[in-house]
Amino acid sequence: MLDNQYLIEIGGKNKNFKQIKDAENGYVVVDDIEIGSGNKIPLWLFGFLY
Repeated sequence: MLDNQYLIEIGGKNKNFKQIKDAENGYVVVDDIEIGSGNKIPLWLFGFLY
């Protein structure tokens, strides 16, 4: 939970919205993708690089 407003789920490129399907402001942050789509955001945009 970010700022008590956004629910963020982090996972691999096959991560889906199943765990946050009922969240109003839910986002999935995934590794191993270059470009996001909708509420699916690439992990590298958050600066989590290794």
